[in-house]
Amino acid sequence: MEAAATTKKKKKVHTDLKPKMHNNAVRPTRADRAFQVTVDIFMVLILIVIAVPIWSTVTLSFRPNTYIGSYLEGMFLPVWDWSPDAYKALLGNNGFLMAFSNSLKILVGGVISALILTIPLAYVMSVKTLPGRKILTTLVLIPYIFDVGMIPAYLLVQNIGLMNHLAAVFLPGAISTYNVIIMRQFFDGIPGELKESARIDGCSEVQILIRIIMPLSKAIIMTIGLYYGVSFWNNFFNAMLYIQDSNLNPLPILLRNILMAAGMNEYVEVSAFGNAPIEAIKAASVFMSAIPMVIAYPFIQKYFTKGTLAGSVKG
Repeated sequence: MEAAATTKKKKKVHTDLKPKMHNNAVRPTRADRAFQVTVDIFMVLILIVIAVPIWSTVTLSFRPNTYIGSYLEGMFLPVWDWSPDAYKALLGNNGFLMAFSNSLKILVGGVISALILTIPLAYVMSVKTLPGRKILTTLVLIPYIFDVGMIPAYLLVQNIGLMNHLAAVFLPGAISTYNVIIMRQFFDGIPGELKESARIDGCSEVQILIRIIMPLSKAIIMTIGLYYGVSFWNNFFNAMLYIQDSNLNPLPILLRNILMAAGMNEYVEVSAFGNAPIEAIKAASVFMSAIPMVIAYPFIQKYFTKGTLAGSVKG
Protein backbone atom coordinates (compact mmCIF):
# COMPACT_ATOMS: atom_id res chain seq x y z
CA MET A 1 0.00 0.00 0.00
CA GLU A 2 2.83 2.38 0.87
CA ALA A 3 4.55 1.58 -2.47
CA ALA A 4 1.33 2.27 -4.40
CA ALA A 5 0.85 5.55 -2.55
CA THR A 6 4.42 6.57 -3.29
CA THR A 7 3.94 5.77 -7.01
CA LYS A 8 0.74 7.82 -7.16
CA LYS A 9 2.50 10.69 -5.44
CA LYS A 10 5.36 10.60 -7.97
CA LYS A 11 2.90 10.56 -10.88
CA LYS A 12 1.03 13.48 -9.35
CA VAL A 13 4.28 15.43 -8.94
CA HIS A 14 5.20 14.59 -12.56
CA THR A 15 1.84 15.75 -13.90
CA ASP A 16 2.01 18.91 -11.83
CA LEU A 17 5.33 19.81 -13.40
CA LYS A 18 4.12 19.60 -17.01
CA PRO A 19 1.96 22.76 -17.02
CA LYS A 20 4.78 24.71 -15.38
CA MET A 21 7.19 23.64 -18.14
CA HIS A 22 4.80 24.84 -20.84
CA ASN A 23 4.15 28.14 -19.06
CA ASN A 24 7.86 28.98 -18.95
CA ALA A 25 7.92 29.98 -22.65
CA VAL A 26 9.95 33.16 -23.19
CA ARG A 27 7.81 36.02 -24.40
CA PRO A 28 9.46 38.82 -26.36
CA THR A 29 9.68 42.07 -24.48
CA ARG A 30 8.93 45.48 -25.90
CA ALA A 31 12.65 46.03 -26.45
CA ASP A 32 12.90 42.75 -28.37
CA ARG A 33 10.02 43.72 -30.63
CA ALA A 34 11.52 47.16 -31.22
CA PHE A 35 14.86 45.60 -32.10
CA GLN A 36 13.20 43.18 -34.56
CA VAL A 37 11.32 46.04 -36.24
CA THR A 38 14.58 48.00 -36.53
CA VAL A 39 16.32 45.03 -38.12
CA ASP A 40 13.44 44.53 -40.55
CA ILE A 41 13.51 48.19 -41.58
CA PHE A 42 17.29 48.02 -42.02
CA MET A 43 17.03 44.91 -44.23
CA VAL A 44 14.32 46.56 -46.34
CA LEU A 45 16.60 49.58 -46.85
CA ILE A 46 19.44 47.28 -47.94
CA LEU A 47 17.07 45.55 -50.36
CA ILE A 48 16.08 48.91 -51.82
CA VAL A 49 19.71 49.97 -52.17
CA ILE A 50 20.46 46.74 -54.08
CA ALA A 51 17.25 46.56 -56.12
CA VAL A 52 17.15 50.16 -57.38
CA PRO A 53 20.46 50.02 -59.34
CA ILE A 54 19.53 46.61 -60.80
CA TRP A 55 16.11 47.87 -61.90
CA SER A 56 17.68 51.02 -63.26
CA THR A 57 20.14 48.97 -65.36
CA VAL A 58 17.38 46.70 -66.67
CA THR A 59 15.08 49.56 -67.68
CA LEU A 60 17.98 51.49 -69.20
CA SER A 61 18.95 48.49 -71.34
CA PHE A 62 15.41 48.36 -72.79
CA ARG A 63 15.13 52.10 -73.38
CA PRO A 64 14.16 52.91 -77.00
CA ASN A 65 16.11 55.28 -79.21
CA THR A 66 13.11 57.59 -79.45
CA TYR A 67 12.81 58.04 -75.67
CA ILE A 68 12.70 61.64 -74.46
CA GLY A 69 12.62 62.20 -70.74
CA SER A 70 14.63 62.27 -67.55
CA TYR A 71 16.62 59.39 -66.14
CA LEU A 72 14.18 58.91 -63.27
CA GLU A 73 11.19 58.81 -65.61
CA GLY A 74 12.91 56.13 -67.64
CA MET A 75 12.94 53.82 -64.60
CA PHE A 76 9.14 53.84 -64.67
CA LEU A 77 8.79 53.47 -68.42
CA PRO A 78 5.90 51.05 -69.19
CA VAL A 79 6.90 47.57 -70.30
CA TRP A 80 5.03 47.91 -73.61
CA ASP A 81 7.30 50.84 -74.48
CA TRP A 82 10.51 48.85 -73.94
CA SER A 83 12.74 48.13 -76.92
CA PRO A 84 15.09 45.10 -77.29
CA ASP A 85 17.28 46.94 -79.83
CA ALA A 86 20.31 46.99 -77.52
CA TYR A 87 20.21 43.21 -76.97
CA LYS A 88 19.62 42.59 -80.69
CA ALA A 89 22.61 44.78 -81.48
CA LEU A 90 24.83 42.95 -79.00
CA LEU A 91 23.78 39.44 -79.97
CA GLY A 92 24.01 40.29 -83.65
CA ASN A 93 27.51 41.72 -83.31
CA ASN A 94 30.35 39.29 -84.00
CA GLY A 95 32.68 41.23 -81.72
CA PHE A 96 30.42 40.79 -78.70
CA LEU A 97 29.83 37.08 -79.33
CA MET A 98 33.56 36.52 -79.80
CA ALA A 99 34.39 38.40 -76.60
CA PHE A 100 31.72 36.48 -74.70
CA SER A 101 33.15 33.19 -76.01
CA ASN A 102 36.67 34.22 -75.00
CA SER A 103 35.47 35.07 -71.50
CA LEU A 104 33.78 31.68 -71.18
CA LYS A 105 37.01 29.96 -72.25
CA ILE A 106 38.95 31.96 -69.67
CA LEU A 107 36.35 31.16 -67.01
CA VAL A 108 36.32 27.40 -67.62
CA GLY A 109 40.05 27.04 -68.21
CA GLY A 110 40.90 29.30 -65.29
CA VAL A 111 38.68 27.56 -62.73
CA ILE A 112 39.87 24.09 -63.78
CA SER A 113 43.54 25.10 -63.76
CA ALA A 114 43.24 26.94 -60.45
CA LEU A 115 41.53 24.03 -58.69
CA ILE A 116 44.01 21.51 -60.12
CA LEU A 117 46.86 23.59 -58.66
CA THR A 118 45.19 24.76 -55.44
CA ILE A 119 43.75 21.47 -54.14
CA PRO A 120 47.03 19.46 -54.09
CA LEU A 121 48.97 22.38 -52.62
CA ALA A 122 46.42 22.90 -49.85
CA TYR A 123 46.36 19.17 -49.10
CA VAL A 124 50.15 18.95 -48.90
CA MET A 125 50.22 21.90 -46.51
CA SER A 126 47.59 20.20 -44.33
CA VAL A 127 49.72 17.06 -43.79
CA LYS A 128 51.19 17.64 -40.33
CA THR A 129 53.89 14.96 -40.72
CA LEU A 130 55.26 16.50 -43.92
CA PRO A 131 58.98 17.34 -43.59
CA GLY A 132 59.58 21.04 -44.19
CA ARG A 133 55.90 21.93 -43.79
CA LYS A 134 56.69 25.26 -42.14
CA ILE A 135 59.17 26.18 -44.87
CA LEU A 136 56.57 25.40 -47.54
CA THR A 137 53.98 27.53 -45.74
CA THR A 138 56.46 30.40 -45.55
CA LEU A 139 57.22 30.16 -49.28
CA VAL A 140 53.49 30.25 -50.05
CA LEU A 141 52.94 33.29 -47.81
CA ILE A 142 55.82 35.36 -49.23
CA PRO A 143 54.05 36.26 -52.53
CA TYR A 144 50.92 37.11 -50.52
CA ILE A 145 52.83 39.66 -48.43
CA PHE A 146 55.28 40.96 -51.06
CA ASP A 147 53.93 41.61 -54.55
CA VAL A 148 56.45 40.96 -57.33
CA GLY A 149 55.17 43.91 -59.36
CA MET A 150 53.84 44.36 -62.86
CA ILE A 151 57.12 44.49 -64.80
CA PRO A 152 58.58 41.15 -63.56
CA ALA A 153 55.20 39.48 -64.15
CA TYR A 154 55.05 40.89 -67.69
CA LEU A 155 58.60 39.73 -68.47
CA LEU A 156 57.82 36.26 -67.12
CA VAL A 157 54.69 35.89 -69.25
CA GLN A 158 56.62 37.16 -72.27
CA ASN A 159 59.58 34.80 -71.74
CA ILE A 160 57.46 31.67 -71.39
CA GLY A 161 55.57 32.50 -74.60
CA LEU A 162 52.10 33.25 -73.25
CA MET A 163 51.67 36.61 -74.97
CA ASN A 164 48.49 36.75 -77.06
CA HIS A 165 47.15 33.56 -75.45
CA LEU A 166 44.01 33.31 -73.33
CA ALA A 167 46.03 31.33 -70.78
CA ALA A 168 47.95 34.53 -69.99
CA VAL A 169 44.77 35.92 -68.42
CA PHE A 170 44.31 33.18 -65.82
CA LEU A 171 47.61 31.32 -65.35
CA PRO A 172 49.45 34.16 -63.53
CA GLY A 173 46.69 34.16 -60.92
CA ALA A 174 45.90 30.45 -60.94
CA ILE A 175 47.02 30.05 -57.32
CA SER A 176 45.65 32.45 -54.74
CA THR A 177 47.37 32.31 -51.36
CA TYR A 178 44.17 33.32 -49.60
CA ASN A 179 42.21 30.49 -51.23
CA VAL A 180 44.99 28.00 -50.48
CA ILE A 181 44.94 28.91 -46.79
CA ILE A 182 41.14 28.61 -46.57
CA MET A 183 41.21 25.20 -48.26
CA ARG A 184 44.07 24.01 -46.05
CA GLN A 185 42.09 24.96 -42.95
CA PHE A 186 39.18 22.92 -44.25
CA PHE A 187 41.42 19.90 -44.87
CA ASP A 188 42.80 20.25 -41.33
CA GLY A 189 39.27 19.72 -40.01
CA ILE A 190 38.91 16.31 -41.66
CA PRO A 191 39.62 13.54 -39.09
CA GLY A 192 43.13 12.16 -39.43
CA GLU A 193 41.86 8.63 -38.68
CA LEU A 194 40.35 8.48 -42.18
CA LYS A 195 43.75 9.14 -43.73
CA GLU A 196 45.51 6.68 -41.44
CA SER A 197 43.05 3.90 -42.19
CA ALA A 198 43.50 4.52 -45.91
CA ARG A 199 47.29 4.38 -45.55
CA ILE A 200 46.99 1.10 -43.68
CA ASP A 201 44.92 -0.26 -46.57
CA GLY A 202 47.76 0.64 -48.93
CA CYS A 203 46.45 3.87 -50.47
CA SER A 204 48.94 6.42 -51.68
CA GLU A 205 48.62 10.11 -50.86
CA VAL A 206 47.18 10.79 -54.31
CA GLN A 207 44.54 8.09 -53.80
CA ILE A 208 43.71 9.49 -50.36
CA LEU A 209 43.24 12.95 -51.86
CA ILE A 210 41.06 11.77 -54.76
CA ARG A 211 39.01 9.05 -53.04
CA ILE A 212 38.62 10.41 -49.49
CA ILE A 213 39.49 14.09 -49.15
CA MET A 214 37.85 15.48 -52.28
CA PRO A 215 34.46 13.73 -51.86
CA LEU A 216 34.31 15.14 -48.32
CA SER A 217 35.32 18.62 -49.49
CA LYS A 218 32.63 19.47 -52.05
CA ALA A 219 31.62 22.57 -50.07
CA ILE A 220 35.06 24.17 -49.99
CA ILE A 221 35.86 23.16 -53.59
CA MET A 222 32.65 24.77 -54.85
CA THR A 223 33.29 27.88 -52.76
CA ILE A 224 36.88 28.33 -53.91
CA GLY A 225 35.79 27.58 -57.48
CA LEU A 226 33.25 30.41 -57.22
CA TYR A 227 35.94 32.77 -55.92
CA TYR A 228 38.20 31.91 -58.83
CA GLY A 229 35.35 32.10 -61.35
CA VAL A 230 34.31 35.62 -60.32
CA SER A 231 37.93 36.75 -60.38
CA PHE A 232 38.67 35.39 -63.85
CA TRP A 233 35.36 36.52 -65.33
CA ASN A 234 35.89 40.14 -64.23
CA ASN A 235 39.63 40.26 -64.91
CA PHE A 236 40.50 42.79 -67.60
CA PHE A 237 43.91 44.02 -66.44
CA ASN A 238 45.79 40.86 -67.44
CA ALA A 239 43.99 40.80 -70.79
CA MET A 240 44.89 44.43 -71.36
CA LEU A 241 48.56 43.70 -70.63
CA TYR A 242 49.13 40.38 -72.34
CA ILE A 243 46.67 40.33 -75.28
CA GLN A 244 47.11 42.59 -78.30
CA ASP A 245 45.02 40.54 -80.73
CA SER A 246 41.51 42.03 -80.82
CA ASN A 247 40.06 38.62 -81.69
CA LEU A 248 41.17 37.33 -78.28
CA ASN A 249 39.80 40.20 -76.21
CA PRO A 250 37.45 39.01 -73.42
CA LEU A 251 34.19 40.69 -72.54
CA PRO A 252 35.58 43.12 -69.92
CA ILE A 253 37.93 44.60 -72.53
CA LEU A 254 35.07 45.07 -74.99
CA LEU A 255 32.95 46.76 -72.31
CA ARG A 256 35.89 48.99 -71.43
CA ASN A 257 36.30 50.00 -75.07
CA ILE A 258 32.57 50.79 -75.33
CA LEU A 259 32.65 52.93 -72.18
CA MET A 260 35.79 54.78 -73.28
CA ALA A 261 34.39 55.38 -76.77
CA ALA A 262 31.15 56.72 -75.33
CA GLY A 263 32.94 58.92 -72.82
CA MET A 264 35.28 60.42 -75.43
CA ASN A 265 32.54 60.75 -78.08
CA GLU A 266 34.39 58.35 -80.33
CA TYR A 267 31.79 56.13 -81.94
CA VAL A 268 34.18 53.82 -83.76
CA GLU A 269 33.44 50.95 -81.40
CA VAL A 270 29.86 51.95 -80.69
CA SER A 271 28.76 52.39 -84.30
CA ALA A 272 29.27 48.67 -84.87
CA PHE A 273 26.25 47.96 -82.63
CA GLY A 274 23.58 49.50 -84.82
CA ASN A 275 21.12 52.28 -83.99
CA ALA A 276 20.49 51.37 -80.36
CA PRO A 277 21.19 54.16 -77.80
CA ILE A 278 24.70 54.05 -76.43
CA GLU A 279 23.43 54.14 -72.83
CA ALA A 280 21.14 51.17 -73.54
CA ILE A 281 24.04 49.25 -75.10
CA LYS A 282 26.22 49.87 -72.05
CA ALA A 283 23.47 48.76 -69.68
CA ALA A 284 22.68 45.67 -71.75
CA SER A 285 26.38 44.77 -71.85
CA VAL A 286 26.66 45.04 -68.08
CA PHE A 287 23.50 42.99 -67.58
CA MET A 288 24.52 40.24 -70.01
CA SER A 289 28.04 40.04 -68.58
CA ALA A 290 26.55 39.16 -65.19
CA ILE A 291 24.38 36.32 -66.54
CA PRO A 292 26.94 33.45 -66.10
CA MET A 293 27.58 34.34 -62.46
CA VAL A 294 23.86 34.77 -61.78
CA ILE A 295 23.16 31.34 -63.29
CA ALA A 296 26.00 29.62 -61.44
CA TYR A 297 25.41 31.11 -57.98
CA PRO A 298 22.09 29.35 -57.11
CA PHE A 299 23.72 25.96 -57.71
CA ILE A 300 26.72 26.82 -55.53
CA GLN A 301 24.92 28.84 -52.85
CA LYS A 302 24.12 25.78 -50.71
CA TYR A 303 27.85 25.04 -50.46
CA PHE A 304 28.95 28.65 -50.16
CA THR A 305 28.15 29.40 -46.50
CA LYS A 306 29.25 25.99 -45.27
CA GLY A 307 32.51 26.10 -47.20
CA THR A 308 33.36 29.64 -46.09
CA LEU A 309 32.67 29.01 -42.41
CA ALA A 310 34.34 25.60 -42.29
CA GLY A 311 37.38 26.86 -44.18
CA SER A 312 37.89 30.00 -42.11
CA VAL A 313 37.67 28.26 -38.73
CA LYS A 314 39.98 25.35 -37.99
CA GLY A 315 38.00 22.26 -37.09
